[in-house]
Amino acid sequence: MVAVIGDVHGCFFTLTTLIEQIQQEFPQAEIYFVGDLIDRGKHSCEVFDFVEEKKFKFTIGNHEYMFLNYFKFPSSFSKEAWFNNGAEATLRSYENRFSRIENHLKLTENASLFYNLDDCFISHAGISQTYSSLIDSETINEDKKLNEILSNDLAEEFGVLWCRDSLLNIGKLQVVGHTRMYEPKYVKERNALYIDTGAISGNKLSAAIIEKNEIVKFISVQTNRIDLY
Repeated sequence: MVAVIGDVHGCFFTLTTLIEQIQQEFPQAEIYFVGDLIDRGKHSCEVFDFVEEKKFKFTIGNHEYMFLNYFKFPSSFSKEAWFNNGAEATLRSYENRFSRIENHLKLTENASLFYNLDDCFISHAGISQTYSSLIDSETINEDKKLNEILSNDLAEEFGVLWCRDSLLNIGKLQVVGHTRMYEPKYVKERNALYIDTGAISGNKLSAAIIEKNEIVKFISVQTNRIDLY
């Protein structure tokens, strides 16, 4: 059993409330995040610190990708892109503790592109139908090969960090964030579950409790206004 949490975007106090509810009701569930821990909200540094301290697992999101590339490859496209997508809020969260950035960059570098679990497949934006000729029922079970395929397109709009296309039905439940919904949304024909419920827009932060590719329950908490600018 796993609990998969949607896009946090620096909403630290909202996140800790959600974690408390998950652990009270499903203490046996291992906790994962779909990425986009940072940007836009007030407390990106705190979110990173919390995830690191608790040893929670997360897939890299497009916002972590921009964050990483800004510092590692400052001449890349990510510099302008990041500042158009919440960089100032993130940098502000590191005020008087910029030494934490290096550690968080390492955390991001070590983050997985996906988690291919018995319970579900977790990534930030999902595997697009664009990959239908490259990914089949055999490939989806070969993590090394799958990682090689998906890693080739990290900056592409159909890639696993940015995709807003229809997702490929991979034969198991895909759990993704990135595309904002008012409520968690399951798309049956794609066997895909969208769990970014717009915490940063003042709606709520959601988690899906999943076991063996079945949705057990959704747990959501309203955004704590202290997390927002």
